[in-house]
Amino acid sequence: MGHREDLLEGAKRCLLAKGFLRTTARDIVKESGTNLASIGYHYGSKDALLARAYVEMVEGMSDAFEGGGELRGEPGSLERFTEVWTNIIGTMREPGSLWRLSMEIVAMGDQLPEVREHLARAQREGARGIVTLFHGGREEDIPEERVDTLGYFYLTLMMGLMAQWTFDPESAPEAGQLAAGLRQAIEGATRT
Repeated sequence: MGHREDLLEGAKRCLLAKGFLRTTARDIVKESGTNLASIGYHYGSKDALLARAYVEMVEGMSDAFEGGGELRGEPGSLERFTEVWTNIIGTMREPGSLWRLSMEIVAMGDQLPEVREHLARAQREGARGIVTLFHGGREEDIPEERVDTLGYFYLTLMMGLMAQWTFDPESAPEAGQLAAGLRQAIEGATRT
């Protein structure tokens, strides 16, 4: 690997070990075996490097969300909904979960406008990708209106789950509870 890749991998390890705020440029350099100047040369700033590392780690979760590519439920079905949330929640149980880091980043967003801007763009692509996870199809075929509605609906559920699993994993909901809640919400909405 070159310095660019070494920095990125070192930044990922630092993020999981120390979090965003406590990771210094020197930590990354030590972990990556590179030098301070290479951060600016390849990424512009420590924060831009950490944001890129975080986005790559989140993107790497897609295999886990898909259960290793073995989703059995029909796209758009309640079975698929339950299956995908079971997989997502499984990643929240892992020690050193990426989602705890996500909560730190959400909480400090106002302090780092450059990072916030970078992650906001990545979030839109995440909304597009999560639609295909639950409903099938290809990301490039998802219309913007569907990203703005269905994609952000799923991201909102995920953010709430992250908060609950981070704050109180003992009482955080399981996928079956989410599916039952969705069913009740739909039944209530269609009674009018």
